[in-house]
Amino acid sequence: MASRFDALAAKVPNEVVTRASAHDVETPAGPIALVTLDNGDAKGRPTTLGPSSLLELRACLENLARRAQDGEIAGVAFTGAKGTFLAGADLSTVTQLETEEDGRAMAALGHEVYQIIHELPVPTFAFVNGTAMGGGLELALACDYRTVSDAAKGISLPEAFLGLIPGWSGIYLLPRLIGPEAAVEVIVKNPLNNNRSLSGHEASELGIADALVQGEDFVPRSLEWAARVVSGQEQVLRPNAVDPAEETVAQRWEKAADAAAAFVQGKTGQAAPAPLAVVDVFRRGRTLTREESREIEIETLAELMQSPQFRATVYAFLELVTKRGKRPAGAPDPSIARPVSKVGVVGAGLMAGQLALVFARRLQVPVPMTDVDEERVRKGVAAVHAEIEKLAAKGRIGEAEARRLTGLVTGTTDRSEYADADFLIEAVFEELSVKKQVFAEFEEIVREDCILATNTSSLSVAAMAEGLKHPDRVIGFHFFNPVAVMPLLEIAKTDSTSEDVLSTAFVLAKGLGKTAVLVHDAAAFVVNRILLRLLGEVARAWDNGTDAETADRALDPMGLPMTPFTLLAMVGIPVAQHVSESLHTAFGDRFWVSPNQQRLIDAGVKRIWEKDENGRPHIPESTLRLLEFGDSPVSGDELLRTVQDALAEEIGLMLDEGVVASARDIDLCMILGAGWPFHLGGITPYLDRVGASERVRGREFGAIAGE
Repeated sequence: MASRFDALAAKVPNEVVTRASAHDVETPAGPIALVTLDNGDAKGRPTTLGPSSLLELRACLENLARRAQDGEIAGVAFTGAKGTFLAGADLSTVTQLETEEDGRAMAALGHEVYQIIHELPVPTFAFVNGTAMGGGLELALACDYRTVSDAAKGISLPEAFLGLIPGWSGIYLLPRLIGPEAAVEVIVKNPLNNNRSLSGHEASELGIADALVQGEDFVPRSLEWAARVVSGQEQVLRPNAVDPAEETVAQRWEKAADAAAAFVQGKTGQAAPAPLAVVDVFRRGRTLTREESREIEIETLAELMQSPQFRATVYAFLELVTKRGKRPAGAPDPSIARPVSKVGVVGAGLMAGQLALVFARRLQVPVPMTDVDEERVRKGVAAVHAEIEKLAAKGRIGEAEARRLTGLVTGTTDRSEYADADFLIEAVFEELSVKKQVFAEFEEIVREDCILATNTSSLSVAAMAEGLKHPDRVIGFHFFNPVAVMPLLEIAKTDSTSEDVLSTAFVLAKGLGKTAVLVHDAAAFVVNRILLRLLGEVARAWDNGTDAETADRALDPMGLPMTPFTLLAMVGIPVAQHVSESLHTAFGDRFWVSPNQQRLIDAGVKRIWEKDENGRPHIPESTLRLLEFGDSPVSGDELLRTVQDALAEEIGLMLDEGVVASARDIDLCMILGAGWPFHLGGITPYLDRVGASERVRGREFGAIAGE
């Protein structure tokens, strides 16, 4: 077996190896061998496990097993370095495993190493000092006992999100430790809810950890606790642990599995195989031995590692969000950025209030708001202060922080308040003449070096800068709703935008906790242009006679986070119609302006679907009477293909126009700005896989391959 695993390690020679260094710590209960996991990487990359790292850990464990057998040590403990316990398997090396047999060997190696931990003849401990994801949390679960730091974050089993299953016994051990219902939250629901992770406090409350350790001396205090456990002074109770052989537990297990299956169906349908596999292995694991589950986990992992969904997810997560998101294409040198110590917000509506709060909270700078009259200003500021109170009530911020934020966000109609602002952003009505007027008026008030930013979603930034004395300081700064949650920020430059202004925008985006993508000024930039092309094709089919259910469900095979009509209701039919009109003006008949949607707007109807008494969606008769339909219906398959080809056409045109640097930026925008599923790998790999790129362009976008 050793030669098989050595050959596996040779296939990924570029692995950043995590070392396992052990030294004895004397305790009242005897010496405990403390194993520290650390890759020693100067770039700060988290510790992970690839084949070579697992072999390194196995060698360390084999030596500890001999010493434990000889009575030289009373226990073994594991901890990490630099705020990370262990961040799981090394995805960059896993993607280099080209066959199912390679995947099977990788899965088997992990099980073999963790089995050594399980079989050590002395008590074993995991001191979870920080991030413990995937295989990292599974290593902790392989130990007999666990402590966790109260400062720890990033504790999770994210495999369902990544296109895999928790394949090193986590899926078997966790439900037995904390109960099937809580386990489903961790292994299914959290990953599919934006890859949510647990804090140290949450892990302790669930029973994943046996002790929550507070303070800076985490490892010494954990060692003291471990020594008490070894000596019998500390009794460990696990009230959430269950025996799946008990009839009531078996019933709970099945109920939890059914709930997980329904949740997956609602989130991804049949489009992503990994979450379905997670539920299947979880369900089957109730009646299996650990060894039997191990064989199923190995085979399932080997199959999933070669799936296009896993490859797509790794591309989306690792190459786009993790790497490209942190090093935006086209971002200037941050050293030339201007300092920003005061931000002015023009407007006092909902979006303006969200902007004011995120600037004040993240930058801790004064943020005055203004509008056309005192009453609007008063209401806008009051709404922001109410949001601050809600954050404090939920424990998201302390009372002192709440008072500070309340003092930072102010309102005024006296525009001289903006004279010393470094950055001014407008969030007024989406009408070019209104925005031009705002910039023209405020250019006479602010300093010459104050940056003028627009939160426009569809209008030309260059057109807003026309006629200004300093058009070089105007930039698009497009947030997504809700501002506090959505991670994307489209930064739109014009031909006049100066490098120091652009640099400041990117530095600000980072300070706001946003992932910025540079776009060249063009109608609707990236996300809204693509979404409105998609919605337009669906609306066109509906207007032409395709029944509403067929039109709304035709895109289900894409596994999108919501149906087109649901998205339309969330965005708001008037807003979508307004942007569609702007895009139709800019690009012509490619963008459909729906007569039926205009009829709904005129009648004050806010959504197409309503729910009947049984909770099923339907279109009320009163709504249907408002509408007119053509006699050219299409099938769901035909509409799906039409949408695919339309998106391939639009993205190809955007790349030809130089809206972004590459297809990778479009993928990143759609993932972070539109919730495009990770398992699709972004929009362009999906269009490549279904043949739309070839049908429309004669070639693939090739983003995953780095073309």
